[in-house]
Amino acid sequence: MALEKVAEGVWLLRGDFRGAMNIYFIEDGDGVIQFDAGTKAMRKQARAAAEELGGLKRIILGHAHADHRGTAPYLDVPVLCHPDEKADAENDAAIDSYMDLSQLPVAWVRWIYPFLLRRWDGGAVRIADTVIEGDEVAGFQVLHFPGHAPGLIGLWRESDRVALVSDVVYLVDSARLKPLPEGEASVPHPAWAWNHAKAKESLRRLAALEPRVVGAGHEHPLRGENLRETLERAAEKY
Repeated sequence: MALEKVAEGVWLLRGDFRGAMNIYFIEDGDGVIQFDAGTKAMRKQARAAAEELGGLKRIILGHAHADHRGTAPYLDVPVLCHPDEKADAENDAAIDSYMDLSQLPVAWVRWIYPFLLRRWDGGAVRIADTVIEGDEVAGFQVLHFPGHAPGLIGLWRESDRVALVSDVVYLVDSARLKPLPEGEASVPHPAWAWNHAKAKESLRRLAALEPRVVGAGHEHPLRGENLRETLERAAEKY
């Protein structure tokens, strides 16, 4: 198991499918907070990583999709999410009602996703509490980025312009199950969207923050001084 340092006090654990599923750990006193929960197959890795970093205090879900809540039922700590995501987090369905896989352009990808989502999912999550825009989490501010999911949230640290954003932006081509070319980004495909127009607005909002580091839900973080242009271009896709 290899933890990657993303920024001061922030660590990334990558795992499961092509190592493309991300879990972030944020130092908080003598332990860590986990942001996003990856897939069920990552539960042992996540537990070991948290112990290596001092012990897990709680989990914050970026959103409740199957590939982002997978470890949450297994780690024996309180789990929090945005109020608009609570119903989906506590539902045992691996495919959310608003998803429309028929929009995916490649036939074999449409066929395999229901299997993958069930494999990735850890099942319904008991939500202990909620967080909303403006709340503070271990030195980060909670921001609400609705669109891909109704209660999708990110964490923003102004001091060094670090954004942990779950699926506000994709660094993968989910319609073809492959990484995007290095340095490229995309708004999530509309097949997954609760509201695709709002997803584009949320990505533009992220771009306007002018982050220097963007830790997304999949693949390696984006880094650079000119990420605003990359993110604004990403919002125009689909």
